[in-house]
Amino acid sequence: MPRYNATYEIHVHGDVPLRADVVFDQIQDAMRPLWSYAGAKSLTEGAASAYEEEPGILFDAHSHRLQICWTTPGEDDFRQNLEELCMGLNELTETGAALEVTFYDADFDEEDEASGRESRDDFMMLFVGPTPAAIMQVQRDLLVEDVVHMMERHFDASELSGVVTEIDKLFSQRFDALVNSLEISKPPRGGHGSHGGGHGGGRKPRHLH
Repeated sequence: MPRYNATYEIHVHGDVPLRADVVFDQIQDAMRPLWSYAGAKSLTEGAASAYEEEPGILFDAHSHRLQICWTTPGEDDFRQNLEELCMGLNELTETGAALEVTFYDADFDEEDEASGRESRDDFMMLFVGPTPAAIMQVQRDLLVEDVVHMMERHFDASELSGVVTEIDKLFSQRFDALVNSLEISKPPRGGHGSHGGGHGGGRKPRHLH
């Protein structure tokens, strides 16, 4: 049911590239943690944002992209839905993508700010993708963008190649550690049984050499 006196206004924003074979029913199932939380009975009913000026949840079948700019009233329990959302989208993605989730304190106003009370606003960045490498790639790209943007205030862009190289080294180490952990968890060669290791191995993300 709609939450008319909710603690937060929760905004989810992202642009997710989907596989070409993905159909609406799969998207509806993956997005269930959002539209069902808003009290809707289907994605068609729940795709609209609480704010008319926001496009809501849109599936562009031509470009195979899921575009999200959607707000709902809610509580802290919404966080429990986010892991399920990411797991559902992982299976449908073509490449990695970022989702921004912002919790706006619904009760905070100018009088609260003037009195010095801190708002309960919170921000989360989530990542989805078909493989761990794809997820690390989008994490890497966003970090490089943020770091370069900040440092360009003090340095010329041509001076920052070493910084980008060091960031790539960190992500390469993280990727190698992930691959090693998956290798260790596999049964001995020639042994019996199976192991559901989830996303495993694969090529390293671009730039991670």
